[in-house]
This record gives sequence, structure tokens and C-alpha cells, in this order.
Amino acid sequence: MIDMPPLQYAEVNGIRMGFYEAGPKSDTPPLVLCHGWPEIAFSWRHQIKTLSDAGIRVIAPDQRGYGATDRPEAIEAYSIENLTADLIGLLDHLKIDKAIFVGHDWGGFIVWQMPLRYPDRVAGVIGVNTPHTPRTARDPIAILRERYGDHLYIVQFQQPGHKPDQIFAADVEKTFDFFMRRPMPIKKPVAASGEGPPAAGLGASPKLNMAFPQMVAGYDPKVDPREKILSSEEMRVFVDTFTASGFTGGINWYRNMTRNWERSADIDHTVRVPSLMIMAENDAVLPPSACDGMETIVPDLEKYLVRDSGHWTQQEKPDEVSAKILEWRRRRFG
Repeated sequence: MIDMPPLQYAEVNGIRMGFYEAGPKSDTPPLVLCHGWPEIAFSWRHQIKTLSDAGIRVIAPDQRGYGATDRPEAIEAYSIENLTADLIGLLDHLKIDKAIFVGHDWGGFIVWQMPLRYPDRVAGVIGVNTPHTPRTARDPIAILRERYGDHLYIVQFQQPGHKPDQIFAADVEKTFDFFMRRPMPIKKPVAASGEGPPAAGLGASPKLNMAFPQMVAGYDPKVDPREKILSSEEMRVFVDTFTASGFTGGINWYRNMTRNWERSADIDHTVRVPSLMIMAENDAVLPPSACDGMETIVPDLEKYLVRDSGHWTQQEKPDEVSAKILEWRRRRFG
């Protein structure tokens, strides 16, 4: 049986946001758990239960464009300014002064931005797989196109017509069957070279095939040897949620990468709060090597490597991830 707190709603930053909350309200600072793509707050189900059972207050929203939260039509509605302001609006709704922001995948990119934009509201940051990186010298989409080609999923997501969104939505169960699996044994990822990890810490090897829309379209789960990470009941939650919502809201986050880069020129990228970086040994898209040198812009940083885990770290290794978050939170904040 899946154990999740009741769904609640808050009016934040012009949208209605669905979120889950557990643990004692007296616990401070609480943890705000931010999911990635294509995920929802449910991706943190293991951490919500373990941490709240240990006396930690946790809050996990479906972020803008996902699940129980509104999905504005305009692409620019998904800019980094709005995604970070949504989380501040959630703190305001709950009358919380400061929080520790925890983020995986795209959620990781968001939480590293929080102390840069709202330093008075952030007590600490925990990145899961996604490192904090300096601002690139050029448009990150241009860098990605040059390095990986037009077939890279992030580059494809920039194209008009929303074709990738339609491919994923055509068979939602097949899409999640493709994504939600443990990786095959891989060689250690090649460190990113040239201009550094361009966006959300992307540090994958150029040799990797990441044309995800085409890979999903041609995917046959019957011949996939990779181990599934979701039970049939857990899979149903993802499939039902994205069947209702579609994929466009989440993909619109990617469609703001150039806009976000253009607007970040005057922001100091140094994170000045206690920080933890949880890395996954076998994540091909966000390898541990992408975290090299983070200390230069995150002075108070601790790193922790989860071995034998692919990209979906908090779901693949839930006990280890929860235990590290709990240990660090107690050691640094009491």
C-alpha cells in the first residue's frame, strides 16, 4: 500500500499548487522536496514517510505544470523566476520563514537557484544528482546543440509544435516503462569538457544516445533487460497523473533555458548556505564528474556518493538517500 499524506492546495504566485505535508509543524527548518522531470511529488514518497516518522517536517509540492498543480498555457510562465517564486509563495502560505530546499533533476536546478534569489528564505540546500554550476559563457541550448547535436532531447524540446510532448503522451505507460528503470552496468561517465556542464549540471558523455522521444517511440518493454524501479501500483500513479496532465507543462521548463540564461547575467552564483550534494554513481545524464569544482561556488559543501544507483536516486536507493538527508539535517541544524 502506498503511504502518502493528504493532498492540500495553496494559492501561490497566481496559480493553485497541490502539495503534501507531513511531520511536526514545530520542526524547523522544514524540508521542501522538489521533484524533477518527468516526475511529481510522489517521487519523494519514501523520503516523506521516513523523514516525517523521524520527526522532520517535510513539504513536497507538485510543481508548476505537474500533477495537481495548475498548468499555464504560456511558455514564459515556466521561467526560473516563476518556478522559484512558486516555492516562496508556498512558504508564505504555510507561514514558514526559512526552509531547506531539496531537489532532484530539474528540482535540483531550482533549489540551487533559491539562495541566489531569496537568500533570506533559505536555510540550506540539498542537491540530488543535479550540481550547481557557474553561468555558461554562451546560450546553453547553443552549447548543447554543438556538443550533442539536434537529436538531444533538450534540443528537441525547443522545437515548435510540441512533437516530443505528443510522442510521450501517445502511450504514457510505455513512456514511464522506458524511463523508470535501473541502468545497465556502464563505464564511468566521461567528464564534461570544453565550456563545462552547460545546464542543470549536464555532464553526460557525447557518445550517449539521448534522443528520448525517438527512443520512446521505438521502445519495446518486452525486450528491455533493465530492472524496473516501480511496483505496478506505483507505476499506475505516474501513468494516471501524466495521462491527465500531459507532458507539456514540465517540458516548458526546458523551453525557458535560453530565457533563464539571458536573465541571470547579473546574479551572483555563489551559494552561501550549508549545502549537501548527493551524487549517483551510474547516472549517465548527471554523473558525479559534473560536480567537480562545485566548492568554488558552494563554499560550505559536503558531497556524498550513492553507489550502484542510476538517475532516479531517491526511488532507486530510498533508504540510503533518506538516511543521508536525515543525518546531515540533524548534524547541521539540530
